[in-house]
Amino acid sequence: MRIVGIAGSLRAKSFNLGLLHAMHEVAPEDVELDVRTLHGTPLYNADDESEGGLPEAVRVLKDAVAQADGLILATPEYNNGVPGVFKNAIDWMSRPAGDIGRVFGGKPVALLGASPGGFGTILSQSAWLPVLRTLGTRPWFEQKLLVSRAGSLFDDEGRLTDAATRERLREFIEGFARFAKEG
Repeated sequence: MRIVGIAGSLRAKSFNLGLLHAMHEVAPEDVELDVRTLHGTPLYNADDESEGGLPEAVRVLKDAVAQADGLILATPEYNNGVPGVFKNAIDWMSRPAGDIGRVFGGKPVALLGASPGGFGTILSQSAWLPVLRTLGTRPWFEQKLLVSRAGSLFDDEGRLTDAATRERLREFIEGFARFAKEG
């Protein structure tokens, strides 16, 4: 089983990228977690799309998601909502509109996130739900993974150091993989 995990921050030492890397380390042997970032994704502009089609970074990310058995969005929370750069990437991947079904239709999707604040990413994860519904995905609601006070759980290189959070990641990826296999 192949699952794509996208980190929704551009920071090199992003907590959410760190979560995905740690999840990759604890994933079951039969699950490949393909960790991706948003680097190289320009701001969406319909004129640019009309003139040049999809940018290469978008095409590569979109094809990876389309070919995956499941998708994990590791979302930060900016100002109590979805980060603009993350929503922008999903907007690009939904182009052209006739391709939404191929990329997202019925795709199992899980949300998780880490934040330096005390509430984790609960508002950001909730804000994703209308977008996921519009894209026709199949969200997984069995477990929540909200990592608060993330600054104390990662080292200076962005690596997760907290054993309890690592165990929560293992349980999360195992549960999501079962859900995605049920198809």
